[in-house]
Order: sequence, then structure tokens, then C-alpha cells
Amino acid sequence: MSAPDLRDWLRLCLIPGIGPERQRALLASFGLPERIFSAGQFSIAQVIGQKLARLLLTHDNAAQVDAALAWASEPGNLILTLADPAYPRALLETADPPSLLYAKGNAALLETPALAMVGARSATPQGEANAMAFAESFAAAGLTVVSGLALGIDAAAHRGALKASGGTIAVVGTGADRIYPARNAALAREIAQRGLVLSEFPLGTPPAAHNFPRRNRLISGLSRGVLVVEAALDSGSLTTARLAAEQGREVFAIPGSIHSPTARGCHHLIKQGAKLVESAQDVLEELHWASPAAAGSPAALPASAEAGAADDAQRVVLDAMGFDPVDPDHLARRTGLTADALFAILTMLELEGCLARLAGGRFQRITVPSSG
Repeated sequence: MSAPDLRDWLRLCLIPGIGPERQRALLASFGLPERIFSAGQFSIAQVIGQKLARLLLTHDNAAQVDAALAWASEPGNLILTLADPAYPRALLETADPPSLLYAKGNAALLETPALAMVGARSATPQGEANAMAFAESFAAAGLTVVSGLALGIDAAAHRGALKASGGTIAVVGTGADRIYPARNAALAREIAQRGLVLSEFPLGTPPAAHNFPRRNRLISGLSRGVLVVEAALDSGSLTTARLAAEQGREVFAIPGSIHSPTARGCHHLIKQGAKLVESAQDVLEELHWASPAAAGSPAALPASAEAGAADDAQRVVLDAMGFDPVDPDHLARRTGLTADALFAILTMLELEGCLARLAGGRFQRITVPSSG
């Protein structure tokens, strides 16, 4: 798109009070933004009212438009409009496609088959391990992994896709020039280099609670389906799942412990008809997608962990732990071990990657799900 055309799009979309719905109404009535601005106040007022018509023709956002054009001129940056041939077709199928998309990285990923992965920010170690392993398998199978760059499951999904040298898209609830949360700054930079950071929000937009539900509809809209890895009952991940269902996308959920708050959202989705998933292959088969490469399956338990668990005493402790978080007192009663002996074994298992130490002094066994 030429700079003058993009300038008109930016001028339209950066007017406060004229949101996506009114933008689409104007585009439907007059065509491209250039024609909107030349239509005259009376004609525009028939579509969006007199007050907004006056605002549209008098509001001065030239500095903001210039800043966006300068950003788009930098290597790796791109602003897509609804009229752009490169605008993702998957979003055009949804009820509320953004008029503009700010993309940083490999925009060609927007045309690749994708699967969304979302879940709890306060994820369990097992949940993060699951997210990484599933994402690695999906990326190895040729699917682009879409998520929201949040802490916990989102970050683990992005890392899993990158580990497999696959594509990943981070849809953010801020401007594409902002990084949120700050703890994911290094991950965001890596995604911008090897994947794509995407936003519908103007440059400089800070994080705000009402931005993230809008962000979630893009995560689901870009994808063939949404896999919820862990989620509480009040999680935004359930919003993403609902939006996916409304958009005609598949919804998948991984079950968890009945005692875990981060499993209750997944169990709720399964009760509502989401497909229960135990392996990456379950999702790939449901999507009628080719199996991941068999060689070096990323969803296998690390060899070092298997070797460390071979010792009889360690195996006894792992078997006694089950797969729910457990405190040492309960574990000592289950195994009959003294506190000193138990902590020595727990320390070795933690070092070998077989378990994780949780808040409150509890431990949880970590396994990576099979992709088969």
C-alpha cells in the first residue's frame, strides 16, 4: 500500500471515538478512507451522526500518523489494512476484524495454518511443561502456534514453538511497540525476530484490562482451534474458548487434577462440549492434520529425568507423589521415609527435572505428555 493511502487509513483509525464498528460502516458506505474524507460532513453524518462527522473532518492526529508511518518504515514492521491483500483471511471470516493490524516480524505467518494455545498466568510447573511439549509437537507438525505473550501457559507455548524452530504469533493487548509483561521482554524480542508480534491497538497503547478480551478474539480468530491447557473458572482463557466457539473454531481442553483450581476451567469446558485432549496427536487428528515428525519427539520425558528416576528409592517417592501437588508431611506418611531421607531424595529429583518445588513448600511431579 502506498504511503498516501496508508496515511488516510491511519488518519481514520486514529480518531478517538470512531471505533472499528463505525469505521467499517463508513468504509461500507463510501469505500476507501480517501473517499470518506472527501464525502462531506452532511453525507458522513448520515452514517455516524453529526458530532462524530465534525470530529472526523476536524481532528488533527497528524503527529500520531507520522509516528506510525515512521514505525512502519523500519525493517520488520508492517501495518496491514482491511484492503491489504496480505490481511489474514482467517480474520476476515470473523464478525469484528480490526481495520488495522500492526505487525512486527514475519507477517507471512498470518497466512499459515495456526492453532491457539492459552491458559493460566499462574500456571503449575506441569501445566507449563504440557504447554511447551504440545506446542513443540504442533510446530513440528507445521502448525503456527498463536498465543498472547502472557506469563505462564502463553509464554510456555511460544517457547515450545520456538524450540521446534516453528512459527509462533504473539497477539498482544498493547501497542506493538510496547512489551507487556516486562518479564517476557526477551521472549518478545525473540518472537519478533523468529515469529510475529501482532496488535490491533495504536502504537504506544499501554496495557489496560479492557484491551485483553479484544485481543483474545484475534487469538482465536487467527486459528483453526483453541487448546486451553490450564484455566481457572474466571480465567480469560474461557473467554477465548467462548469466542472460538462463536467463530466456528474447534475448542480443546487438557484435563487436570480435581484438586487444582487451574484445572476447573478446563473441566468446565469439557462439560460444555470441548474436546478432551491427552496428547498432541488428539488435536492433530481432530483437525485432520498430519502427525508430527516421529524423530526425536519433543513430547517424550527427558532422558536425564528417566535415568534419575531409575533408583528404587526415587521411584518409590515419585509413585507416592502421584500427579497432584503434595506437601512433605503427607509424602513422608505415604512412603514411611524419615524427613531427612525424604528431603535428600526430593532434592535429587528436583535437580534431575522430575519434580518442581511449589509455593508453600509443596512439590509436584513433572512429566511431559506423549504426543502419540
